[in-house]
Amino acid sequence: MERINKDIDITANSKDSMLPSGLPTRVLIVEDDEDDYLIIEACIRDIPEKEFLIDWCYEYDEALKRIELGRYDIYFIDYLLGARTGLELLRDAISLGCEDPLVLLTGIGNREVDVQAMTIGAVDYLVKSEINTEKLERSIRYALERSANIKALKANERKFRNIFERSKDAVFLGDEGLVFRDANGATCDLFKYNKEDLQQLSLYYLFARKDAAALLKARLHQTGEVEDEEVELLTRTKEKRNCILSISRQTDSSGGTYFQGIIHDITNLKRIERATFQIEKLRGTATLLRTLAHEVRNPLTNINLSVEQLKPELNSEDANIYLDIIARNCGRIDGLISELLDLSRPAEISLQKAPLQAIIDTTLAAASDRISLKGIGLELSYPDQPAYIMADIEKLKIAFLNIVINAVEAVPKEAGRIIVTIREDGPYYKVFINDNGAGIPDENISRIFEPYFTSKTNGFGLGLAATWNILQSHRASIDVNSQLGEGTSFILVFEQAS
Repeated sequence: MERINKDIDITANSKDSMLPSGLPTRVLIVEDDEDDYLIIEACIRDIPEKEFLIDWCYEYDEALKRIELGRYDIYFIDYLLGARTGLELLRDAISLGCEDPLVLLTGIGNREVDVQAMTIGAVDYLVKSEINTEKLERSIRYALERSANIKALKANERKFRNIFERSKDAVFLGDEGLVFRDANGATCDLFKYNKEDLQQLSLYYLFARKDAAALLKARLHQTGEVEDEEVELLTRTKEKRNCILSISRQTDSSGGTYFQGIIHDITNLKRIERATFQIEKLRGTATLLRTLAHEVRNPLTNINLSVEQLKPELNSEDANIYLDIIARNCGRIDGLISELLDLSRPAEISLQKAPLQAIIDTTLAAASDRISLKGIGLELSYPDQPAYIMADIEKLKIAFLNIVINAVEAVPKEAGRIIVTIREDGPYYKVFINDNGAGIPDENISRIFEPYFTSKTNGFGLGLAATWNILQSHRASIDVNSQLGEGTSFILVFEQAS
């Protein structure tokens, strides 16, 4: 009998669900023996109440091409295909992404071949000598039902995986110890770890405060969930992130338990809130200062005028001494008022394009005597390329110097360390100034940029207030992370110069 190699191009039916009973089922038989093909074809056609479109292929490469095109609903593949085997064709078909059912045919029953076929991805295994219409009907029905179920599951998996991966929030699965089992890209971006590294870590390890981690562990053990919990988490670079955390315990199909969680990063929102609060606070302070300046300077002017009038009329040396004291202190009060008013208004700046590396190097040179006299270790980490920003160089040096001096005074002698890092982050440059000093108490963090607030016995509390004012004029932001006994980190964010 002449060999036939038909190719029926039927593409109208959907491949994502079971075929409606009224439509023909498309079958490809991959068989190098024409007699065997005819027997199998005849058995299939004898299946009642069902129409089939049956095609035949006897070459390995041609069969693989047809499988890749995906024009059939089910494939029957012979185990022996010349120099190649049906198992090889199964592997190649699966590797090409074939999701339609593959049934392996063999001349002799062999359990090892059966196991291999099922392991590779075959839906059924038939011995040709035992094939009849009933067995083929059962095999086709079972294969198509299983294929439809698997396709539906895969479609749902793709849909939810797409939601999982595209979520802007960090979404993760973890075991009972909150070690990451799976995590989306947003989780990796948040913590600056790749997925493989995350799968070696527990979420508890990433908590900025160990007491908060212990509290979360106790609550999960007791209730199995937390909802909208505000927490502080650390990135790989030890940058603190303010987050909203929700976690719940789930049960899998085998009865085991795991946790699923969502982390919403609110760091920028908190930073904006703090900046807005600081602006409003300083705005209120500025209004008060202007009122006080007006009310104080009026009587102060009268006192100065009175002193000038009295000096020529009083010849007493003692009287002149007291008048000079009055005049000096009036001048001091007037100077303090001017200083306070200067701090309450935006700094006037003249911007030019400049590299952050040069500005920081100049700043550190100005503080080098203090750093070396105290035996402080200094580490610098800069990008290879210049980090250009628009800056008033002299004023920005003052802002950096105030932070560096604070760090120098905070760290212990000889054992002190200051680490200055510049890092590119999208359209911004971030400057990290970290120290291993005593740290700042939580209750003081929100006040350190207030004029005249200081915890030092010999300080005036104007340095960081001036720093904040200068950075605001540069449209830069500043944030502070601190842990008592461990140190403090100032994070300054600048827009890149175009």
